[in-house]
Amino acid sequence: MIALTLLAVALVVGLLLVPLGLPGLWVMLAATCGYWLAVPGGSVGVLTVIVVATLVIAAEVVEFAVAGRYARQYGGSRRASWGAILGGLVGAVVGVPVPVVGSMVGAFAGAFGGALVAELTVPRERRGVPVQVAKGALIGRVVAAALKVGFGVAILFLVGAAGLVGRMAASG
Repeated sequence: MIALTLLAVALVVGLLLVPLGLPGLWVMLAATCGYWLAVPGGSVGVLTVIVVATLVIAAEVVEFAVAGRYARQYGGSRRASWGAILGGLVGAVVGVPVPVVGSMVGAFAGAFGGALVAELTVPRERRGVPVQVAKGALIGRVVAAALKVGFGVAILFLVGAAGLVGRMAASG
């Protein structure tokens, strides 16, 4: 029962970290793996761990691809798309020293700035409106953060259901 409670707490803490731009999904994966290792033969099996790992990796790919896609939808070049992706990554890392929301704000500002700078390097006759493109990258980053929270909720329910089903089977 203690292990299941610790798993639940770790999953909720991980989910709360996701909107802050912190590695909450990785915390959720680590908690799932830890529970699987600590409770051999328990309800969270290797299949659950594999599915959670797949969801975490998919969420990371989606997170960075969406900002670039939105930059393109707002008239940006391929270069602006890559600028949004790289700017978001750099911004998330640089923003980490700021307590609580630093990485999230850094990622948003980085996506905007990266797309803006990259679009400004495109020849004038082929570029979109740089501020509009950067705005698209920022919107994409916000959408990506929301999607990542959705992945976290799915992981919470998946692992929570596996843990509860096993607990009910053991006590029933």
